[in-house]
Amino acid sequence: MNKYDAVTVGSGLVDAYVRAEFKEKDGMMYFPSGTKILVDKIAFSVGGGGINSAMCFSHLGLKTGFMGKIGSKANGSIITRELIKNKIDFLGVISKKEHTGYSIILESEKKNRTIVSSKAASDNLKFSEINLGKFETKWFYFTSLGGESFLTQKKIAIYARKNKIMLAYNPSSYHTKKGIDYLRPILENCNVLSLNKEEAKMLIRNGNLYKGLRNLGPNIVSITDGAGEGGIYDGKYLYSYIPPKINVKEATGAGDVFASSFVSGLLKLGNIEGALKAAITHSAFAISREDGIGKRLSSWKNIEKIMQKNKLKIKKIEL
Repeated sequence: MNKYDAVTVGSGLVDAYVRAEFKEKDGMMYFPSGTKILVDKIAFSVGGGGINSAMCFSHLGLKTGFMGKIGSKANGSIITRELIKNKIDFLGVISKKEHTGYSIILESEKKNRTIVSSKAASDNLKFSEINLGKFETKWFYFTSLGGESFLTQKKIAIYARKNKIMLAYNPSSYHTKKGIDYLRPILENCNVLSLNKEEAKMLIRNGNLYKGLRNLGPNIVSITDGAGEGGIYDGKYLYSYIPPKINVKEATGAGDVFASSFVSGLLKLGNIEGALKAAITHSAFAISREDGIGKRLSSWKNIEKIMQKNKLKIKKIEL
C-alpha cells in the first residue's frame, strides 16, 4: 500500500497563457469585438488547483498523490506526463468520454489577469470511481471542484475525519459566494481553511473574520490579502504579516502555492509560525518568475536558505 504525505483532490487542467495589449480600466479588461488582436506571447502549461498544489508539495520534498478526473486524449496525456516528471502519483480517473479541463489566462497591459476556464472532466469525479482504501495519507488537500466532484469531496471529508486524516481546504470565490450552508460539510471536517479576504467576507458578513470562520469548524484559518496584511489564526493566537514587496511576473497559482506550502511547513516543522514563513517565502518566489507553475517552484532546502536570509517578521497576538 502506497503511503503519502499529501493527496490533493482538485482540478487538473491545461493552461494557455496569452499575453497581449488588452486594455484595462476600472477593474475591467477591454478588447474590441470583431477585430484581430496580435498576441505578444502564448505559452502552455499544466494547471488547476489540484495540479498546482500537488506540484508544490512534491517540489518541497513530500510524497504526493493527485486525485482528479482527466480525459484520455492529448491534453490528458500532457497532464499524466507532467505528473510523472514531477514525481506525483496519479490516483484519479482517466475518462474516455470526457475532455480534460482547459483554461485561457489573459494578461492585460497592467500585468493583471483574467482566467476563462472549462473544468470539463474535473467536475465529474464520482465517489464510486475512487478507492480510498488503496493508499494511506497524512493529509488530504482540497481545491475548488464543482458538480459531482464537490459531492465526492464532501464524502472524502467525512472519511478523513473518521480515519483521523488531516484535511486542508482552499475554496475559490465561486464556492464561497454560495454561502456557509453549501460548504458546511467540508468546513466542519477540515483542519486548515485557506482563502483570501474577499472570499472570507462572502462567508462572514459581520464580526471578526478569523473568529467567524473558525467557529464554522476549521482548527486553523488562513486569510491572505494580496500585497496587504494577511494572517493565520489558531483559535488563540493571530499570526499576522505583511508580504515582502515583489516584482510580480506571474500571479497565477499564487494562492495554491501559499496554502500548500503552509501545510508542507506544518508537516516538516510542526509549528504555525515556521509554516507561515515557508508559505510567504515560497509564494513570493513563485510570483517573481514567469512560465507555468512547475517552473516557478522551489525546493525545501532553497526555501529554508531564503528564510534564514530574509528574516521575515511575524506578529503574534492573542485574539
